[in-house]
Amino acid sequence: MENKKSIAELMSATMSGLRDMVDVNTIVGEPVTTADGTTIIPVTRLSMGFGTGGSEFGEKGSFGGGGGGGVKVTPVAFLIVSDQSVRLLPVSGQTETMFDKVVDLIPKVIKQAEKFMSSRKQAEEDEVP
Repeated sequence: MENKKSIAELMSATMSGLRDMVDVNTIVGEPVTTADGTTIIPVTRLSMGFGTGGSEFGEKGSFGGGGGGGVKVTPVAFLIVSDQSVRLLPVSGQTETMFDKVVDLIPKVIKQAEKFMSSRKQAEEDEVP
């Protein structure tokens, strides 16, 4: 029973160490605001893994064990927010996904809808005597 407790403590210590290395700002980084008011937010991909193991040795039930883990942080894109638009700029070498294209198109679609509604409203006002 003592060895099961040792393995649980070993796993807990390994996970705690990984948790200390990673927080939400690792994936969606701290926003940086430029002089012109544009905000740039880095976005990364996080991969992590860990392993823990242990065994009893000899007649006396001696316990030996170990654990380890690793974290890989890969830059994926930058989210660029300005007064006129919101863009997702992929890091070079990354292929643009359909989601990226949709995010880039949203401000353009909104502007076109606003222009359309404005022209319809103007046309209706021009028709009223």
